[in-house]
Amino acid sequence: MNSIKVESPFDGKLLGEISLSNQADIDLALDRARKVYENQNKWLPKYERIAILERTVEIMSSRIEELTLIAANEGGKPYMDSMVEVERAINGVKLAIEHMGVFEGKEIAMGHTKSSANRMAYTMKEPIGVVAAISAFNHPLNLCVHQTVPAIAVGSPVIIKPSLLTPMSTLNFVDILYEAGLPKAWCQVMICEREESQYLATNSKIDYLTFIGSAGVGWYLNSKVAPGTRVGLEHGGVAPVIVEADADIEELIPALAKGAFYHAGQVCVSVQRIYVHQSIVGEVTKRLSEAVQKMVVGDPLDPKTEIGPIISHSEVTRIDTWVKEAIEGGATLVCGGKKVEESCYAATILLNPPKDAKVSTKEVFGPVACIYSYDNVEDAFDAANSLEVSFQASVFTRNIDMALHAVRRLNGTAVMVNDHTAFRVDWMPFGGAKASGLGLGGIPHSMEEMSKEKMMVIKSKSLQ
Repeated sequence: MNSIKVESPFDGKLLGEISLSNQADIDLALDRARKVYENQNKWLPKYERIAILERTVEIMSSRIEELTLIAANEGGKPYMDSMVEVERAINGVKLAIEHMGVFEGKEIAMGHTKSSANRMAYTMKEPIGVVAAISAFNHPLNLCVHQTVPAIAVGSPVIIKPSLLTPMSTLNFVDILYEAGLPKAWCQVMICEREESQYLATNSKIDYLTFIGSAGVGWYLNSKVAPGTRVGLEHGGVAPVIVEADADIEELIPALAKGAFYHAGQVCVSVQRIYVHQSIVGEVTKRLSEAVQKMVVGDPLDPKTEIGPIISHSEVTRIDTWVKEAIEGGATLVCGGKKVEESCYAATILLNPPKDAKVSTKEVFGPVACIYSYDNVEDAFDAANSLEVSFQASVFTRNIDMALHAVRRLNGTAVMVNDHTAFRVDWMPFGGAKASGLGLGGIPHSMEEMSKEKMMVIKSKSLQ
């Protein structure tokens, strides 16, 4: 196969046909990237990088509608949420520009021992080298920005391989970078199959691998990278929420509905496991069900749609199978639990599914939320922490002591208090621990990951 057809996940409409890159194309891209990196005379001065990124912001800001439609068409995220993604992507470029102003080294203390006397030491930042980026389908523009712009900002050439399901946002964004004045060797796109992707990710010519996708693939690539390659992995979670008896139900219902069903649950930190105190589990279940059944499911281009299609028909079938297995195992189906035509799945709530059910132990990556009742909050914490994944978690309570206790008890790189687990802004550290990932994303943190420190030590008799 020399090309792929990009189709709308909602109605199968052909959006474009794109040529596939082969191993020779990847070799050429790697050689171009290494050539500009290894010759410091070809490095882009910081002021040029800033100017390019500023022009990128200007171009993107003038094309918000176009960028929104590309993302919504190929990824299926509803129009309203795709527009938010575009705005986030633009802000992500701005964040990189801002962080370049505080991207600095530090003085290392000398003179505290006789052996370090008459010396002065400073660290400085340098680009890490060639970056290989493998991206995911669920945020086709914003993930591309998060994996390419930090590299460009610090002066590392980057080669990005987008999902074959959603390559058009990446191709369009990189064209915008070129239009803004970025020489092509500094950001290249490879549209390729898994074998070629692995060849890129594990090649000895790269210095940093950023991977967003399934844990199985990510950890496999981590085991195969060339010696010395730094790696950042972002996988999924099975995000837990604790709802205490004193929680503000008026606030938590819309938060849980958004956190669980945003982008049809196809988000790595979607609300999936909701542990509710038994005294209010009936009310929370009833009101959440009422709220989600009012959510509009369907065409992502319809401005009223809140839950769009699943990325593929096979994923719709998988989700439906998992839900039916949970029901057969004893879960109560509160709402949903059915396909909406071939491409969508109804917003689904399951009450007390078995602890060993797939919906309780694996990332559904679909519009399914599970509610479990508890009496002792310590038991809820233990259940929330029982899996090998550890990403974002949350607690709803009006008790400050309980909130702080939950932050301490819940496994996760971030714990939200009175907010859903899918909250994120692009300047905060973002990433999973344990099986959920390695390293931290977020524009400033990715810039740190994609650079290295060099220390200069000066010896002089005039130094005290």
